[in-house]
Formats: sequence, structure tokens, C-alpha cells
Amino acid sequence: MIIQKMEIDHYAEVKRIWTTTDGMGLRSIDDSKAGIEKFLLRNPNTNFICKMDNSIVGVILSGHDGRRGYIYHTAVKKEFRKQGIGKKLVEEAILSLRNEGINKVALVVFKNNSGGNSFWKALGFEERSDLIYRNLSLHAENI
Repeated sequence: MIIQKMEIDHYAEVKRIWTTTDGMGLRSIDDSKAGIEKFLLRNPNTNFICKMDNSIVGVILSGHDGRRGYIYHTAVKKEFRKQGIGKKLVEEAILSLRNEGINKVALVVFKNNSGGNSFWKALGFEERSDLIYRNLSLHAENI
């Protein structure tokens, strides 16, 4: 298992993982190659892939706004799950955020993504019932 920083050249393989992962939500603009490249440029040290046998089998996006860290699009190929890959990716992302002075990390999981919710709960991420998540799309084509 090799964990390394994600680069835009990894996009095609990473997108295949995202599009074949149950419970994953992607947006047409934000998650396009250009959108992910913009995210990687803004957060160059906090996004990682996992390689096994020279193939990408897992990915995590994370970044921060200077105050709060955020985790996005964490996924491991189905046939490679239950091997500690997701946990290792999360640990690497959290370490990188800590190294950038971030003290708290948040993420969003779809309510009906039972596998994802179980994963994050097992890693100690608490569910918040005191918040209402709100969203405003600034671009009509970003579906």
C-alpha cells in the first residue's frame, strides 16, 4: 500500500472510483477535471490517493479555509475495502490538516449512505443533530 499526494494526472482513475462508489454524489462542474484541479491547487498538501500494484484503489480530498478542515469524496474500490485503506487515507488527510494548523474537521455524508456513515462513525466522527445543512448552487449547470 502506497499513500501519496493526489495530482491532477490521477483524475481519470480517481473519477472511475467515485462514479462506481455507492453513496457518492458528484457535481458536473465542481467535480470536473477543471474543478478538481482548482481544488488541488488551493489545497496542494491535503489530498491523497492509495496505490496497490501501481493502480489507484482509494482517494480522499481534504482542504481548509484557514479555520476549519473539510473532507470530501473519500472512496476505496469495493474489492479493496476492509483492508485499512480508507482509515489510512483519513489519517494522512488529518495529519496534513494538523500540519497546516487546522484543529477541527467536518464532512457531509448522505443520510442513506449506510456504509459511509458506519465508516465515519467507526473513526470517531460524531453526527451532529444541532445543524441544518443548507446549500445554494451558484451555477445552474452544476448539477
